[in-house]
Amino acid sequence: MSDVSAGASGANNRKEDGVHSAAPVADKPSNWNLPNFLTSLRIIAIPLFAWLVLRGGAESNAFAWWAFGLFIALMITDKLDGDIARSRGLITDFGKIADPIADKALMTTAFVCFNIIGILPWWVTGVIVLREFGITIWRFIELRRGNVVPASRGGKLKTALQTLAVALYLCPLPDWMSIPNQIVMYAAVAVTVVTGIQYLVDSRKQG
Repeated sequence: MSDVSAGASGANNRKEDGVHSAAPVADKPSNWNLPNFLTSLRIIAIPLFAWLVLRGGAESNAFAWWAFGLFIALMITDKLDGDIARSRGLITDFGKIADPIADKALMTTAFVCFNIIGILPWWVTGVIVLREFGITIWRFIELRRGNVVPASRGGKLKTALQTLAVALYLCPLPDWMSIPNQIVMYAAVAVTVVTGIQYLVDSRKQG
C-alpha cells in the first residue's frame, strides 16, 4: 500500500471511529485596537479637562469654551468606541472594564470641578457619585456570579440627562439660563437615584 493510500485509509478510519480534528478556535481580538485607543484617550484627557474647567471658573472666557468643546469631543469618542467595537467585533475585556471607568471618571471630575468653582452644591455630587460607583461595583459583582445586568432604558435616560446637564453647566451661557440649567441638573439627579433603586429592586425580584 502506498503512503498516500495509507494516509487516506487512516483518515477514513479516524472518521469512521468518530474522531475529528478540533475546529479552529477564534482568537480574541487584540487590546491594541481603535475602540480601546479612544477609551484610553478619554482617560488621559481628563486631567486636561479638569484644568480647563478650573481655569475657566464660572466666567465666559476661552478656558470655559475649551472645556466645553473638550467635553463634547470626549462624549463623541464614548459613542464612537462602542459603535466601532460592536460593528467590528473588537469587544475586549480591557474595553469592558476601562470604558465604564472612563465614563464615570469624566463625569465625576466634571461634578467635582463644579463644586470647587462654586456653581454646584456638594450634595449633588455626593448623591450621583455614590449611585454611579455603587451600582457599577454591584454590576461587576453580579457579573462574576454569572449574572449579566444590562443597561436599562432608565439608565440610558440617566446618562443622557447627566451629559446634557454637564454640557449646560460648562457652556458659558447668559445668566438667565441658570434656572433651566438647574432644572436639568436636578432632573438628572432624580433619574439617577430612581434608576439606581430600580436596578436593586429588579435584581431582588430575579433573585
